[in-house]
Amino acid sequence: SVVSLTGGAYFAALDVPMQRLSRVPVDLQQVPGTDSVRLLVAPLASRLLGRLSADGQQLRGTWYQPGRQVPVVLQRSAMLKTVAVEAHLSRPYREESVVFSNLSARLQLAGTLTLPAGVGPFPAVVLASDLGAQDRDGLAAVGAERAAVRAPYRVLGALADYLTRHGIAVLRFDDRGVGESQGSTALTITAQRVTDVQAALDFLRAQPDVDAQHVGIIGHGEGANVALLAATQSLPPAFVVSLAGYGQPGSEIMQAQQEAALRARRLAPAQLEFRLRRQRAMVDMIRYSTNLGRTEIMVSNMLSQSDPTLSPAVVQARTATLLSPWHRAFLAFDPLENLASVQLPVLLLSGLADEQAPPALHQAALEKELRAGGNRLVVSQRLVGVNHLLQPPPTQWAMLDGEPRPVVAPALLEALHLWLAAQVKK
Repeated sequence: SVVSLTGGAYFAALDVPMQRLSRVPVDLQQVPGTDSVRLLVAPLASRLLGRLSADGQQLRGTWYQPGRQVPVVLQRSAMLKTVAVEAHLSRPYREESVVFSNLSARLQLAGTLTLPAGVGPFPAVVLASDLGAQDRDGLAAVGAERAAVRAPYRVLGALADYLTRHGIAVLRFDDRGVGESQGSTALTITAQRVTDVQAALDFLRAQPDVDAQHVGIIGHGEGANVALLAATQSLPPAFVVSLAGYGQPGSEIMQAQQEAALRARRLAPAQLEFRLRRQRAMVDMIRYSTNLGRTEIMVSNMLSQSDPTLSPAVVQARTATLLSPWHRAFLAFDPLENLASVQLPVLLLSGLADEQAPPALHQAALEKELRAGGNRLVVSQRLVGVNHLLQPPPTQWAMLDGEPRPVVAPALLEALHLWLAAQVKK
């Protein structure tokens, strides 16, 4: 099977049922500007050298393997497709829908509690989501990387499933205004998200099957910063895990993301510089403005001038998003503030392929500030090939219906499990 990947590369695998070979990885190389193709099968010390037919339906060539070479013709055929149905298989643990209250915000949040099989009490964690409105499974998030994912990718649901199978109770919940939770994500600033996580911690500590002395928080992206902020409050968690947490001010994060998006459009140097100056001016205007009505008009005009193809409705929606309480507060957010006061175990875990929060900038800053306060319980790891969504390279994705589907990086899950097991022993 051969599947096109982003960037012009291919994922290929070899199946030979008669020899009981399944999903053998194949390195597919097409010679640029020609119809020649090389298929290198390293695990079998074999290769196929051939040429594509004019209509692209056949590959004719010679198969080479130790001590043998034979002519081969491969005929193209469509992969078998099945209807995409969400499967709900029985799991080896308990799962229940729950509702808990954030008394300080006077609202209710809904989520899912999963408990390992057997007799408790169990160590437990609260999962905190990244930027944007997400449900308890981590769906409906925004971002360039997530938008490129064709299949549903439930990062929080996958984390919860893995951890619960390894003896840890997990509470994950819908963000405010999402799913069954009350409130509004757009009106909720990062500091207010901390109270949601604190309410989740209190709910877990009250559960008879949960070990109240070993309840922590695992946060992804902005959720990691929420977790670290919770560690500076009264009644902090027992431990914190930061997955791809941000270590730069919110204004710098937004500007870096916007700059990356503009550079990806391969604009002329002069036009790129003009757009970048306009973006910086817009960020400063939104962050420091005291007259929202006037700012709204100016931001709408700037958006229309930057991209005349935008409809008035789109301009209005984007302006509302940029001027939302969350966005304005995030521009002024400093993730390093008060981190020196954190004196509990912290795992900083990121991927070297993270373009949204490069660990050399973000994780390094978090680690430095945490250690500056004398915290000797900080562990920092950076994983090769893992992106901001905690995914491994596409060649390591799972195959379903003949297509690669994204998964949480196995190396990240293993590192997370080993560190959490050490905390439980303590």
